[in-house]
Amino acid sequence: MKPDPQRTVTQDPGKLEIEGRSIDFVPDHERTDKLSAQGPFWFVGNFTFFTMTIGFVGPSVGLNSLWTTIAGTLGIMFGTLFMAFHGSQGPHLGLPQMIQSRAQFGYRGVVLVLFATLFVFAGFNIVNLVLMMQGLNTLFEWGPMQVALAVTVPATFLAIMGHDWMHKTFKWSLYLSLPLYGLVTVAVLMGWIQDAPAAAEAAPDLGFNWTGFVAQFAAGASYNIAYAPYVSDYSRYLPKNTPSGKLIAAVFLGASISGAWMIAVGGWLAEHLHATDVLVALNSVGANVAPQLGSVVVAITILAFLPVIAMNIYSAKLTAITGVDSFRKITPTVKVRVLAALAVVFLQLGVAMSIYTSGSGLSVLNIYLVVMLYFLVPWTAVNLTDYFFVRKGRYAIPHFFLPDDNIYGHWGSRGLIAYVIGFVSMIPFFTIFNGPDEVYVGPLARMIGSVDMAWLVGLIVSGVAYYVACLTLDLEREERVIRHIEKTSPWFTTGDGW
Repeated sequence: MKPDPQRTVTQDPGKLEIEGRSIDFVPDHERTDKLSAQGPFWFVGNFTFFTMTIGFVGPSVGLNSLWTTIAGTLGIMFGTLFMAFHGSQGPHLGLPQMIQSRAQFGYRGVVLVLFATLFVFAGFNIVNLVLMMQGLNTLFEWGPMQVALAVTVPATFLAIMGHDWMHKTFKWSLYLSLPLYGLVTVAVLMGWIQDAPAAAEAAPDLGFNWTGFVAQFAAGASYNIAYAPYVSDYSRYLPKNTPSGKLIAAVFLGASISGAWMIAVGGWLAEHLHATDVLVALNSVGANVAPQLGSVVVAITILAFLPVIAMNIYSAKLTAITGVDSFRKITPTVKVRVLAALAVVFLQLGVAMSIYTSGSGLSVLNIYLVVMLYFLVPWTAVNLTDYFFVRKGRYAIPHFFLPDDNIYGHWGSRGLIAYVIGFVSMIPFFTIFNGPDEVYVGPLARMIGSVDMAWLVGLIVSGVAYYVACLTLDLEREERVIRHIEKTSPWFTTGDGW
């Protein structure tokens, strides 16, 4: 068979065309990305106004900005370890992140985690859209539809154009956001911004407490763990011989440095300006530095954030295609990618508009995102345990695309059982709040001061349960299949042969 021309991408690194691949394997001759781009890419992924809101957690539970920065930095670093190790799978396997999960959960069983992943991708964009609708309405009286169109149309275009365009625009986002947030940081450090006096009079004294410290640590850790289903989507075009250690270090440093920086700024805004709307707070910072600079700060903040919105759309459509393909075989053409992206966008817009008009829906959506993160944690534990400790990176890649005659089966009982065990073990540690109001706090969570440690319990229990379940796995049989593929199949050089 000749390769499908719809899956062919440009070989001219200086020319950008619409990406031809989606959930399919990327052959070696198309692996033109550079390792040096990974660090800046993931730096920009966290270098956003939304990450600042993670720093609002500390002051809300009694921490001052210093302790918020320390706890948030340690949490971000811990969570980034998991996403960084997922990144090493991309160049080794040449696949999007969630396709590889068919090895642990089965060709159809992977739908369990695909649903959670899809709704987290969409959910983050919905939260971001609502935050922008609220902030821009307060500052400039923009209507929600104006904001939705101004943000969604260019982001959708980037997501449809695909991988190369994403990396290109992330570079421009870095050029825009680095001086912007550099200025904000300098303004904070130099004391150019005065505390909000009226709010300060009624505000409680902030300092240190262990409950608040652990809560901020957990918020930072779970925030970057949520990036785990993304990473291979943007590292799979790296050459197969990319050193794993260097790639892991690049992803780790990029995502953790920017995340810690933004949490520190967010903690200061929350303590000194008592910020609850991050765009309004940034406008205030800019306006205190120079007249009209607040509007410029907000405009650049939104513009630099568009590639992140596109990233969520891009990964969501890959996840949606994988889910459909698990039950009805589809050819991953450009048309399929476009339709999947548009479906994701219309879903996000509909929910975002509904939440904005309801006035109180954003807190409900935040609860929903916390629950979805609970669903993701057992997946990342199972996936990393399989890749590094069980199968150790050895997979029959063509079998990920065979609905019936594949060595991983329709339903991966070991992965599914480990996932369920891990999730159930988390329930007593669930900590879900709607603002100050308690929604559900598990009995064991209540014993430790209502601090959310469910994610840590899920990571440990799911990983151990999966490793134990795989002690009876016939790895020798799988290795024979893999060696046969490597010796006889042209699949790895052409990317063809579905």
